[in-house]
Amino acid sequence: MLRVIGLMSGTSLDGVDAAGLETDGERIGSFGPALTIPYDARLRTDLRQMLDFAPVLAPQDPRLPSVVARLTEYHAQAVAALRWPASLIGFHGQTVLHRPDRRQTWQVGDAAMLAARTGIAVAHDFRAADVAVGGQGAPLAPVFHATLAANLQKPLAVLNLGGVANVTWIGEDGALIAFDTGPGNGPLDDWAARHTGEPFDRDGQMARGGHPDASVLARLMGHPYFRRRSPKSLDRLEFSDWIAASGVDRLLAADGAATLVAFTAEAVAAAQFPAPPRRWLVCGGGRRNPALMGALRAVLQATVQPVEAVGWNGDALEAQCFAYLAARVWAGLPLTFPGTTGVAYPLAGGVITRPERQ
Repeated sequence: MLRVIGLMSGTSLDGVDAAGLETDGERIGSFGPALTIPYDARLRTDLRQMLDFAPVLAPQDPRLPSVVARLTEYHAQAVAALRWPASLIGFHGQTVLHRPDRRQTWQVGDAAMLAARTGIAVAHDFRAADVAVGGQGAPLAPVFHATLAANLQKPLAVLNLGGVANVTWIGEDGALIAFDTGPGNGPLDDWAARHTGEPFDRDGQMARGGHPDASVLARLMGHPYFRRRSPKSLDRLEFSDWIAASGVDRLLAADGAATLVAFTAEAVAAAQFPAPPRRWLVCGGGRRNPALMGALRAVLQATVQPVEAVGWNGDALEAQCFAYLAARVWAGLPLTFPGTTGVAYPLAGGVITRPERQ
């Protein structure tokens, strides 16, 4: 068993999550402490600009070093604040571009700087090996979800509502199917920022004050992504132009928010599995949005609950996942599988960067 600290900066761009985990990459020994450190407004703005510019942004771009250094420093602060002795760090970094159809995935963050600042070996670059051989490179959490859910009734779906929504389906025989279902909180967060100046629709207040527009929703659900077979994955801004062309901007702010909530829920409901899940367990920031959780319960023919219903820590889950995956990188165990990213066989990945000896 290793003591590992997992770090995650998700597509919502709100901060870095850190969590401790004792694991050998197959079993979970114990859960350590967890915390979140929010990013300052300037870093959030700079990261969002990187998402916008990523398709034309070169790794040598002069804007990058400052953003990467500040991002990495937040991760180092999170490790220090956790105050939990570990021998390994799982460092996902910040995804700024994900186009697996072009064999491109780009997570920024300086692993060497993080190793130097913490004095701890860092596992990173979790997606590149999968994408290089034609895999989707995402989602990466299914093998962790399966370990957590070993004693739960199946078929089971674990839905992560971050900026993008992704699902892990676990069959009665342990089979894994995973893919991005469509938008998560991302479009709604952008809508809230534009109309209220807030980074998200707090407690779903705006969406709950409006009504979905059926014609706009139908156009949104016409996106070609929903006709693609899984495994499949998305870039954070995949739907931006489609949403802009849908007519949602002509709606009142509350109705637009309600329509985007319905879009996320309908995209989840469109997911296809070998057998319907008996229960949906929801993690990610979206589980705290009553409007979104209500929309999911209205369209899914199963129980929908936050992961806390089975004793999981929804705020720490993704960081715990990257601690678990880091241990798998250390042990040379597979991270991705045919049913989760479309690779031909279970595939190991990731890189270990050790602190330089003084």
